[in-house]
Amino acid sequence: MSASPRPTFDGPTHIPYEQVTRHVWGDATSGEVIDWIYVSSSKIHQLVFSIPSGGHFRHSDKHRTVFAADELYYVISGTFVMTNPETGEVHRLTAGEAAFFRRDTWHHGFNCGTEPLRVLEFFAPPPSQGTSSAYAKTKPNLTEFRYTQNEWLEKWPMEKAAAENRFAMKVLRDSDILWRMEGKARQALTGLLVSTDHLTVGKVFLLPGQESEVEAHGGDESIYVLEGQVALRVQVPDASPWYELKPGDGFFLPQGTLHQYRNLSDKPATIVFGVAPKYLPR
Repeated sequence: MSASPRPTFDGPTHIPYEQVTRHVWGDATSGEVIDWIYVSSSKIHQLVFSIPSGGHFRHSDKHRTVFAADELYYVISGTFVMTNPETGEVHRLTAGEAAFFRRDTWHHGFNCGTEPLRVLEFFAPPPSQGTSSAYAKTKPNLTEFRYTQNEWLEKWPMEKAAAENRFAMKVLRDSDILWRMEGKARQALTGLLVSTDHLTVGKVFLLPGQESEVEAHGGDESIYVLEGQVALRVQVPDASPWYELKPGDGFFLPQGTLHQYRNLSDKPATIVFGVAPKYLPR
């Protein structure tokens, strides 16, 4: 199996779904997962992966799933069961829900639904910083794993809070979002799923015809259009006046790039974005 590609871009770049870099991750022991790798810059890594109904990924000696990065998995469609095989944690996520974990967290994933699973992943610091397979090879391989936590038997749900405090994985639903109305003259509803010293991931919601304010960030930004038709303007020399993005398309914005969104459709539009390392402009 070939090494994971690392698509990089010199400037603001539209990444149509049809042109996204394809890859297959894994082997017979870990299971194989098909990837659409959108961005792998010096600051952020973004991809979408898919698992068929009843399928899974675990890990093998060659493909160890323990990294030196913050990771967020956002379910686009299907039913995703994430596990920490070292501790026995198991979490069930459906479309619109996410799971977040930090470095040194072993993780496996299962499609426990009847439809193909598609998951959007953000990863920072990215593989180009030696945080993925190179780092995983320095860790002892996990040869025994479990998917149950018997210590909570006869204590659930009475000690639910204590259990959740010990979880390495945090499940994020709408009730967990940090909401913001971003912009001074043109406020756009923005919800942050996670914001750490390495990675911020959130969603921008645009009403039909709504336009956001011009903004920039203190890190590289990669986006994924979840729904709607979106126009994206960037203020750099020699760029297109605007780019038209459809669901499944991505876009890469280098750190500090001024940009603005407009919903071109008569239905709401949603953009999922990741910024690394700093969200606010410097």
